Order: sequence, then C-alpha cells, then structure tokens
Amino acid sequence: MPDPMAWITALGPMAALALAGWLYSLRHDDVSIVDVLWALFFLVAAIVYFVDGTDPGGRAGLVLALVALWSLRLSTHIGLRNRGKGEDHRYQAIRENNEPGFRFKSLYIVFGLQCVLAWIISLPLLSATQSPTPLNWLDAAAFILFAVGLVFEWGGDRQLARFRGDPANDGKVLDTGLWRYTRHPNYFGNCCIWWGFYLFAAAAGGWATIISPLIMTALLLKVSGVALLEKTIGERRPGYADYVRRTNAFIPGPPKVGRSTS
Repeated sequence: MPDPMAWITALGPMAALALAGWLYSLRHDDVSIVDVLWALFFLVAAIVYFVDGTDPGGRAGLVLALVALWSLRLSTHIGLRNRGKGEDHRYQAIRENNEPGFRFKSLYIVFGLQCVLAWIISLPLLSATQSPTPLNWLDAAAFILFAVGLVFEWGGDRQLARFRGDPANDGKVLDTGLWRYTRHPNYFGNCCIWWGFYLFAAAAGGWATIISPLIMTALLLKVSGVALLEKTIGERRPGYADYVRRTNAFIPGPPKVGRSTS
C-alpha cells in the first residue's frame, strides 16, 4: 500500500520549486516560467515517491524513467519555445485582472495553484512506485499507451516548431503530418501519457487514482488546452475554420471526406 506520508512529503520540494519560480518571475516580470515548471513538478514528486518506496519488481524504476523522459523533454521544449518572447498573453490577461498587487498574488494564483494541481495529479505516480505487485499485462498496456502519447506529443511539437520556423507559413494552418488527423496532437499525446501513468498505478492496485487522468483530461480539453487555444486562433488564421470542418478536434481520425481542403 502506498505511503501517504510520501505524498505529503512531496509537497515540500514541489512548493520549493514553485517558490523559486515565483522569485524568478519577480525579477523578470514574467510568470510564464510556470509553464516550464509544470512538468518538473511531477518529476520532483516521482523522485520523492521512488526514494521512499520499496518496489522489488521494477515498476518504480520504469515509471520514474518515463516521468523523467516526459518531464525533461516537455520542459526543455517549452523553455526554448518561450525564450525571449516575454510573458504569454494568457498570463498578461491574468495580470491585468488581478492588479493591483499581482506580483504578490501570483505566488498563489499562478505558482501555488499549479503546484497543488500537480501534487494531486501525481497520485498515480505514488501508487505505481510504491507497490510490490509484480509487473503484469496492465504494465505492458500502460507502456504502449505512454509510447503512443509520446509520439503524438513530441512529434506534434516538432512538426509545429518546424512549421512556425518557416516565414512562408505565417498566417497559414498546419494540416500535415500528425496535424492532418487531429487539431491538437500534442494535447492528445499528453492525455495518453497520463492515462498510461494511471494504468501503471492500476497495475499496482491504485485504481482509485483515476481522479488524476480525469483532471488532466479536463484541463487539456476545457481549461488550458483545446478550448483556450481555439478561442482566438480562428481570428489569427483565416483557414482555420475549414481546418476545423475536416479535422477531428482531439482524438485522431482520417480527415472528413467531401470537405474543402483549400
């Protein structure tokens, strides 16, 4: 059975990371650094759970390695993408809505909130790294789902970065590669990754941690992912409405036939 004290203990270093990010944001007047920290919160939690646990079956080491791969890749990608661009428009809006005193308020509105969310969502990592249950078929399913998710998230990010790096694509819509089958391959991939982590937990007996992937899915679909991005992208890219008509929003599928592809 997972040690609840390990979960409580993990909040300390996660909060320390959030505090460090907040102090950095004060110096640069930019809270966008929290996007870089988001995935790192989970890596910190996974390390605490791994150190505290006693798993002789190998699942703990496997899950920690996968969390590290996902976390470091995503944090590096976001850091490089945001470098030199100033504060993201999402956080500029939050700043405007919480003045005066946003510099202090951002400690709990931005950094504290994301830290606590990550702490709750990390529950499957606790179950997966602290159980003596031998590896089984659910672990294999979890690994496959994680791998599929990583292909979509990593591949989608790489394809989008190359597309945006070409000035000839300014104002155009990326509708090739993985983006031909879903309007948000990176978000779909992230969702698969977290359902994969949940399956690792379920393989170890942690079925109750399903709250984690449910929260992550809701965030990706309704809060900080698909819904937020699509509020304004149509205004910036005239061809996006046609892209919406022929391309699935989230779950990949073949382009809809009989629709314009201009």
